[in-house]
Amino acid sequence: MKKMFDFKNMKKGTKDQLITYAMVIVVFVIVQILASTGIMSSLMQGLLVPLCTYSIVAIGLNLCVGYLGELSLGHAGFMCVGAFSSAFFSKCMMTTGMNENLRFFLALILGTVVAAFFGFLIGIPVLRLRGDYLAIVTLAFGEIIKNVINVLYIGRDADGFHFSMKDTASLHIADDGEVIINGAKGITGTPHQSTFFIGVVLILISLFVVYNLVNSRSGRAIMAIRDNRIAAESVGINITKFKLMAFTISAAIAGAGGVLYAHNLSTLNALPANFGYNMSIMILVFVVLGGMGSFRGSIISAVILTMLPEVLRGLSDYRMLIYAIVLIAMMLFNWAPKAIEWRQRHSLKGLFAKKTKEVQ
Repeated sequence: MKKMFDFKNMKKGTKDQLITYAMVIVVFVIVQILASTGIMSSLMQGLLVPLCTYSIVAIGLNLCVGYLGELSLGHAGFMCVGAFSSAFFSKCMMTTGMNENLRFFLALILGTVVAAFFGFLIGIPVLRLRGDYLAIVTLAFGEIIKNVINVLYIGRDADGFHFSMKDTASLHIADDGEVIINGAKGITGTPHQSTFFIGVVLILISLFVVYNLVNSRSGRAIMAIRDNRIAAESVGINITKFKLMAFTISAAIAGAGGVLYAHNLSTLNALPANFGYNMSIMILVFVVLGGMGSFRGSIISAVILTMLPEVLRGLSDYRMLIYAIVLIAMMLFNWAPKAIEWRQRHSLKGLFAKKTKEVQ
């Protein structure tokens, strides 16, 4: 009788995909059990949504860096665009009586689409550049977006929306009107609808999208461009089309992470700590340490490096020292030739192969 599910003879890509899905689901179940039994502290529970947010954005950036082979430092900007567009929509819809779940779903779609639009718009001129030039331009985009939002004022009254880049007084809104975006103060009163369950669902959706892309014909074309642009172009691959596709999807996933981030805060500000240069570098660190091209590695790295500073908070004087040592250790473990050789020798596959030889 033919086996319906033969995991052993399954393709490596499909096997890797199923293991990643299973890992995310198992972690979700364990966390739910720990939270329901009271074992997990309130501090750790407060970190669950940010962990999901950073994992989602890291997955998106890994598609751009690991598979497309282009260094982008502007994903904090796409995250910022998704966060503010969705928060603006949710704040505007709060007084309409719309169903909360429907409102959040539409905000998620809007934030993702707006981030994808900006990714497409920025990608058209930017993807003609390579290497450091691309990194500099995407970094500039992230900083421009953050600074524009910090000087943007939007109010609403019976006459409609009012815009200004000066202050709230120049909006000239009626007494019964409200200021939605208040410059550097951002958006206050965003509905708190992000949950760990929604975060896990978004991680699974992001993984489904990127895995299906990289295992498709388009994904093979993207990786061919990464490996050898000239050879890919010589066999008829449309370089601009596939680079723009990967970059836009990557930006859209970052925007979805921004939506989750925005609806976890009562006040959303475009601060350097939230959406600045350091945030883009931190997400890039998640991707590099987890292994470029490994979505599972990006998730693990994002979780470990986000939780570590909070876990070590009691060691106030040595917290960042230990954090730096862990960063170096992870880098060596992932990329040092001897460490790679040791992992291959002691992996499950290597151990099974060794036992088979001994039996023979």
